[in-house]
Amino acid sequence: MTALLSIRNLKTQFRSANSVVRALDGVTFDIDEGAAFGLVGETGCGKSVTALSILRLIPSPPGKIVQGEIYLKGTDLLSLSEEQMRRIRGKEISMIFQEPMTSLNPVFRIGDQMSEVIMLHQGDHKPQAIKKAAAMLGRVHISDPERVIRQFPHQLSGGMRQRVMIAMELSCHPSLLIADEPTTALDVTIQAQILRLIKEMKRELNTSILLITHDLGVVAGLCDRVAVMYAGSIVELGDVEDIFSHPEHPYTRGLWGAIPPVDQEKESLSVIPGNVPDLSSPPPGCKFHPRCASRFSPCDQRVPPLFETSRDHFVACFLYGGTNG
Repeated sequence: MTALLSIRNLKTQFRSANSVVRALDGVTFDIDEGAAFGLVGETGCGKSVTALSILRLIPSPPGKIVQGEIYLKGTDLLSLSEEQMRRIRGKEISMIFQEPMTSLNPVFRIGDQMSEVIMLHQGDHKPQAIKKAAAMLGRVHISDPERVIRQFPHQLSGGMRQRVMIAMELSCHPSLLIADEPTTALDVTIQAQILRLIKEMKRELNTSILLITHDLGVVAGLCDRVAVMYAGSIVELGDVEDIFSHPEHPYTRGLWGAIPPVDQEKESLSVIPGNVPDLSSPPPGCKFHPRCASRFSPCDQRVPPLFETSRDHFVACFLYGGTNG
């Protein structure tokens, strides 16, 4: 498959008067055309900052992309002007946020908001854009879309608002859809419906997906490949089936061990000792080494690269090589 999005050694920092927070510290991965890629990790590990960096929406100041490359279909996004990026956002790359009420304007009707996106990126006049908006609402299984386009966001349920956001972001058939915790604020039944909908739209429109989540079950049900992030870096990367069946990084194994088993009772869940490091003063070497039971001499001295342990499975851990030199 051909890589739609390629990120290389991406570093994003936030500066204050007294410190520099290294939110992303050398992130590298590819997303293939038509594929679903999961980015998982704890809160604060850099998942959402990765998405905002791709869209070049990092607030400056205090944030700044200080190093790296972001290529979409061979175009270096970091070399584009702001006007060129505005044409990319919404048309080539769209994003669904955690809470649709923060993304939908509460004082405009659904149809007006959706048609504005269609008119901007496809050049349609308002009547044609409204028709396309209604048709897209129908595609995401909203009944009576002609009624919904006349409503305001507060008149819809949480699940309906999230469907509207999906319809809006897919209305211009983007190449990449970034979904940042798209089911967090929804109940379990609606979560399953939204995930099925995203999967269905991916198949119908051949849209690539970057799914940002802390829910490993969501990744297992939707994604082809997954990257595990810890403290601003990717520590494991590979096919979903491979990483779920054979997690190799100590942090990944710790995450997997904390999942409650469905088929048996368990008195207590496994825990990872210690705390996530302060990204303004991270520990030397591997950032996970103060919490790792498998650490040894190189871990507190050098940052491990991503070692390829099997075909397309990469692990940033000295257990898998590179201890000499």
